[in-house]
Amino acid sequence: MTGGRLTQRNGWVWCASAAVFFGAATPATKLLVDDVGAVTLAGLLYIGAAVAVAPFALREQRSTTTTGQRSRLLLAVVVGGGLAPVLLVMALDRTPSGTVSLLLNLELVATAIIARVFLREHIGRRAGLGITIVVAGGVVLAGTTGTGLAIGALLVVGACVCWGVDNAVTASLDSFSPAQITLSKGVVAGSVNVMLGIVLTGAPPAQLVLPALLIGVFGYGLSITLWITGARLVGAARGQVIFALAPFVGALLAWPINGEGLTTTLATAFAISLTGVLIVGTARHAHAHTHEVFEHAHPIDVTDPHHWPATIEILSGQTHRHLVLAHQHEHLPDIHHRHDH
Repeated sequence: MTGGRLTQRNGWVWCASAAVFFGAATPATKLLVDDVGAVTLAGLLYIGAAVAVAPFALREQRSTTTTGQRSRLLLAVVVGGGLAPVLLVMALDRTPSGTVSLLLNLELVATAIIARVFLREHIGRRAGLGITIVVAGGVVLAGTTGTGLAIGALLVVGACVCWGVDNAVTASLDSFSPAQITLSKGVVAGSVNVMLGIVLTGAPPAQLVLPALLIGVFGYGLSITLWITGARLVGAARGQVIFALAPFVGALLAWPINGEGLTTTLATAFAISLTGVLIVGTARHAHAHTHEVFEHAHPIDVTDPHHWPATIEILSGQTHRHLVLAHQHEHLPDIHHRHDH
């Protein structure tokens, strides 16, 4: 399936681009955290995200949604858009940005476990090995950091678990586009956090509002949208493996942005994790499988065998019913391949 492989490669590119934007946002956020309260800053970042995607989300056709899809979107907004960024900014207030960036590798572990348990994503030995190597890269560098970071580390762990839930949920939300999901997070969670932050710590300095919004535009708005787009093509667990490069991007940029040292150990850990990413990216999985009848709504790709005329029934707009289809081909756990193995 040449088209399928091309689509998967696009997924890797989207997730890698998301990693670069989010990785750069961590040391940039560190520059503002001393002058803007954690809750307020987290809210501004997500409002910036909403600004970035609003022109696209508002133009997109609204799909028919179910109660289950709306409930999952709400969960993603509250946990991923509301709680996680607050925990991350609080960690940055206590811990060097390079260390926080590296500890964010734990998001990979959380996402992989949640995706396997709740979304039945197939991991496989090769992909599992790659995930283990990526985590090992983070452990190598985290093991060289100083002590006294317990509270900051726990806050990062909490943020990673929240984003792990968010990642697994949003990768399976086929009734909403990536831009619509990001807009919902930005408008709802961002606004609530800004209002709460102002009540708790007062209004932020006016000259820092625009920088915070700009970090949100690129580090959260574009990053989240790119990641969701890619994860729908390669699965939440594999998408997060590629996104695991973000902590190392952040750690590397902490040197020129925050004045934190660039060490041989950092380069070694980066190389280890990159090896793990390449192993996951070259993993192959194929077997005979049967798609049962189900309905959902998302853009129809006429080049995708799962959307060929004989395999679906158009109900209205983007809403369609997939008919029973039995075939064998190389695939990843995208929105059409969430089945037992």
